[in-house]
Amino acid sequence: MLPPTERLQGAQLHRYIGDKLYWVLHAPRQTGKTTFLQSWMREINAGDEAIASYVTVETCQGIADPEKSIPAICNAIQFHAEVTGLPVPKIPDDEPASRLGQTLKNWSALVAPKSLIVLFDEVDVLIDQTLISFLRQLRGGFASRGVGTFPVSIALVGMRDLKDYITASKGGIPPNPGSPFNIKSDSASLSNFQKDDITRLFAQRTAENGQQITVEALDYIYDQSIGQPWIVNSLLQRATMRILDAESTETVTIDHIQEAREQMIQARETHLDALGERLRDQRIRKVIQTIITGETNLAMSRTSPDVELAMDLGLVRWDTKTGFTISNPIYEEIMTRYLDAPYHDNLPPPSTWQWAKPDGTLDMDALLKAFQGFWQNNSEVWEQAADYPEAFPHLLLMAFLQRITNGSGRIEREYAAGRGRMDLAVEYHGAWNILEIKLLRQGKFETLMAEGIKQTLGYRDSFSGATCRSKDGTPVKCYLLIFDRRPDKPAWAERIKWLNNDDVTVVGC
Repeated sequence: MLPPTERLQGAQLHRYIGDKLYWVLHAPRQTGKTTFLQSWMREINAGDEAIASYVTVETCQGIADPEKSIPAICNAIQFHAEVTGLPVPKIPDDEPASRLGQTLKNWSALVAPKSLIVLFDEVDVLIDQTLISFLRQLRGGFASRGVGTFPVSIALVGMRDLKDYITASKGGIPPNPGSPFNIKSDSASLSNFQKDDITRLFAQRTAENGQQITVEALDYIYDQSIGQPWIVNSLLQRATMRILDAESTETVTIDHIQEAREQMIQARETHLDALGERLRDQRIRKVIQTIITGETNLAMSRTSPDVELAMDLGLVRWDTKTGFTISNPIYEEIMTRYLDAPYHDNLPPPSTWQWAKPDGTLDMDALLKAFQGFWQNNSEVWEQAADYPEAFPHLLLMAFLQRITNGSGRIEREYAAGRGRMDLAVEYHGAWNILEIKLLRQGKFETLMAEGIKQTLGYRDSFSGATCRSKDGTPVKCYLLIFDRRPDKPAWAERIKWLNNDDVTVVGC
């Protein structure tokens, strides 16, 4: 793992790669890989030891035929050499099966007596025979590598580790230990920003025009992003360039960042919108569904291929305190809205429900009773079309709540694999309600209810502290929703329940 503070130091890169011929740098989209590589390239080229060149192969996206793709990669080498002021190698008339290797040899001879380092970016786009030919030609230069003969080091940069590309190119068959494609010497990834990195980042703005930012705002940025570089930059840019005027010196507060967060989510920018497309992948679906429901899946471990994929794509993280969770709250919000959008957009308009008190505050009792009725009348039909059937109760309920809170409130979610539930905190005009969702898959309703009440109260106490009250002083109301998912579940008349306990209202569905 290469921390952010090392990202821009080319000398460290040169020491890191040493005599490694092939090494892999992988990290999720929008984490700064390209900026990182180009900065390293400039640092190396400012020294006397080597010549480095950044080369992106993204023009080969979707091209499986090496007859077309390998010449395109060679052309990309010439283009990047020219635009960065480096010697431009001659492309030989060799067959595509050897043209890349020969081009790299020619390039190495041009930059001698310095050694050549090539940083291939966007390797993710190479597929099938294109990827195989690409790797085979790199592997073929291993024996002849050296000053004037072949690059001394080659980086393969993308979202995933090399073995994943090779497996994909072989139709899902992992490479065997003796594979000629086992060319990787080492692998590294880029870490997220730490709190201090975010502080130093905004300090550049302060140095430019004197604008300050509150500690509370900085903490909120980190809590919402967990240091994901694209999110950090987007929040700060929106707060300082859109919510406040670009020339403003007004102090940035948490209110500005919260508004920037909502704008970013509503805008569905390309990076965030791409997260939704990832959720269509069956392998990702298994992992995300387990996290949403909070259930335990012993097939999920950090070494399982599906989890590795989700983590490499930056969708999921793991730590000792929480286990598997969505990578950060903003990704969590985007994914949830993407998954519950079909339900959200097809629900009856809120005007048809009883959900508001005469004073305009949220009547959660009435809203959940309306949800019970909707669940009884529609859930069986709607679930048949669900992409995430195991998480269908959670997603439908959140869609129901989102239709009400849009613009006037918010939902805070807390879920992780193995917790056995999902916790929701719903704020509307300053008043909070705590909801916990549990699935009854076997056993008795009363047993799960007792466990759920204890968990709900625990979440309430951790959420709102000793007073258990909202900002306006009103008590935080707690609800436990239990969805009966047993194969032999009873009739609706027995499943629809409303039980008032001392501190928790139990809602059976």
